[in-house]
Amino acid sequence: MKKALTEIKTPFLITLVFIVICGLFYPLLMTGLGQTLFPHQANGSQVIADGKVIGSSLIGQEFTTPQYMKGRPSAVNYNTYTTKEKEEGIYTGVSSGSQNLAPSNPALQHRVEKAQVAFLKANPTITKSQIPTDLLTASGSGLDPDISPESALVQVPELSKTTGLSESKLKEIVRKNTQNKLLGFLGEKTVNVLSVNIDIAKFLSQNK
Repeated sequence: MKKALTEIKTPFLITLVFIVICGLFYPLLMTGLGQTLFPHQANGSQVIADGKVIGSSLIGQEFTTPQYMKGRPSAVNYNTYTTKEKEEGIYTGVSSGSQNLAPSNPALQHRVEKAQVAFLKANPTITKSQIPTDLLTASGSGLDPDISPESALVQVPELSKTTGLSESKLKEIVRKNTQNKLLGFLGEKTVNVLSVNIDIAKFLSQNK
């Protein structure tokens, strides 16, 4: 018995040491460094307006009011559902992802055509060929907070009518909220829809 206890003593102590290091010290160290060096990112890149958290710059939202810019379609509806949808079992819980439909799938064609019709109805001055692709297709996560500059600018004429903002002012807002390519050459330029709508909301509240 004594020999057995002696043999398990070392692996037991090693296990205990690594539990303390990996399960306590390391998480505390990473949390401390994150909160000290990158507090905004560590707390979810929260977007605050009027002292309230209204979202995250990393997570898209659905905007249906005519005065606000629209984002991309979402296969998970940006995790937003009505009480009725929850009661009917449509709500499946917080998730991300795409329907992953092949280009040959009729369901994808139907979804794109539906989004196309809705956009043309909301933007009567725009023709079918002027609609950027990302306004008709969902992202891989279904939570994309950004659209292309082209997708933002194509909405400007109708937003000018519904908000009372001039097209030049709206274009200025789009430019302000446009993120350039990483390091100048990686990825594409993007426009954060939530940030644009916050600026539009500020104008609307000032002119009530």
